[in-house]
Amino acid sequence: MKPKAVFKIVVDILMTLGLLFLMGYQFWGDVAHEWVGAGMFLLFILHHILNGIWYKSLFKGRYTPSRIFQLIVDLLVFLAMIGLMVSGIILSNHVFSFLNIHDGMSFARMLHMAASHWGFVLMALHLGLHWGMFLGMARKALKLRQPSRLRKVLLPILGAVIAVYGFTVFIRRDLLTYMFLQTEFVFLDFGESIPLFYFDYLTMMGTFIFLAYYISQLLRKIQPKKENA
Repeated sequence: MKPKAVFKIVVDILMTLGLLFLMGYQFWGDVAHEWVGAGMFLLFILHHILNGIWYKSLFKGRYTPSRIFQLIVDLLVFLAMIGLMVSGIILSNHVFSFLNIHDGMSFARMLHMAASHWGFVLMALHLGLHWGMFLGMARKALKLRQPSRLRKVLLPILGAVIAVYGFTVFIRRDLLTYMFLQTEFVFLDFGESIPLFYFDYLTMMGTFIFLAYYISQLLRKIQPKKENA
């Protein structure tokens, strides 16, 4: 595997871990939350620099249903991340306090709540769109053989079980309330088990990875009609 490809994967893994860490704000406090958030901002910029070819290809080639779906998810991830960065800077009491911003706190708080939860869901969908590529890279790196017929059946079943459980967690933790701003505050359980919290969030991430992966597989089978000459 080329060094650049490895570096891109490392950046993506760090962004995923950073996102999960940030969702557990109640466990780590303001200072850690802000510094990891600032790190996410730098990783976000680096991610786009490393994937600059994506911008060059936007106006090239045919837009199939699969490509349109991917473009919509990518653009929404971009908007969510920008919302997170802007609101995070406005709300900052430590890392960006030197900017001395005092206006727009109420708006920034609501934007941060919505963007963080939308960002979590959308980044999981984004990962799902590239899940096949990640699996292929992992298989090559670990020098694994092609999965047997049994594994080809068991792995999707395992994925479906994780996805179903993650969906129940998504409903139980009421993420839609925060995504659609039906409340002004996020409920934080400071006494919750940290391993259980992150297990739940990993399974929710698995839900949207599963959905994006299989939706993209389905859309790839839909071929656009050729234009008459």
